[in-house]
Amino acid sequence: MDRYVIIVAGGKGKRMETEIPKQFLHIAGKPVLMHTINKILGFDKTIQIILVLPEPFIDFWKSLCNRFDFNQPHLVVKGGNTRFESVLCGLNETPKDCIVGVHDGVRPLVSHVTLHNVFKKAEKLGNAIPVVKVSESMRHISDDKSKPVKRQDYRLVQTPQCFHSNLIKKAYGQKYRDDFTDDATVVEALGEKINLVDGNYENIKITRPGDLKFAEAFLK
Repeated sequence: MDRYVIIVAGGKGKRMETEIPKQFLHIAGKPVLMHTINKILGFDKTIQIILVLPEPFIDFWKSLCNRFDFNQPHLVVKGGNTRFESVLCGLNETPKDCIVGVHDGVRPLVSHVTLHNVFKKAEKLGNAIPVVKVSESMRHISDDKSKPVKRQDYRLVQTPQCFHSNLIKKAYGQKYRDDFTDDATVVEALGEKINLVDGNYENIKITRPGDLKFAEAFLK
């Protein structure tokens, strides 16, 4: 099957406390988004990239591509007001009978092993998402009380989350709900079982200033 990856890059950078959204910040010599696209195409150059951006930043992105002589093939699509709407905008550019991965634009450290695992499982079973074990103690908060929980019962969820195109398009035909926290929860609402594969711990979502330093150390 053909492979597509929808890269969602609509963050405003509020927690980063920068004027420029985090996906455009520079690490290891180029914007975060360029590292993300390079990592995916470095794994499989036949993957077709659909980059979903807020309309006000499309021209800015094009100027960055010119400035950094970035010519990796990708289609730029205008996003919606929410992540749900933005993913749907990307899905509208994909054909039937392919595998679609949805990836956060600010996860430039996804490994080739993780990409291999998630695509292969999705091709076999219809969907797959990468997860990693929780390495620290956890507590459940309820009102003004807390209690410990068994960390072995939990996993941290990453992207890309991969699905057969017909399945994820059907899922995104549903009306949005507040419990749709990622693409897996949207598909799960159809009654589908979500298949888990091993992710990589470095595959963090760059959110805060310290994450930039972490990512830059790995990219260098």
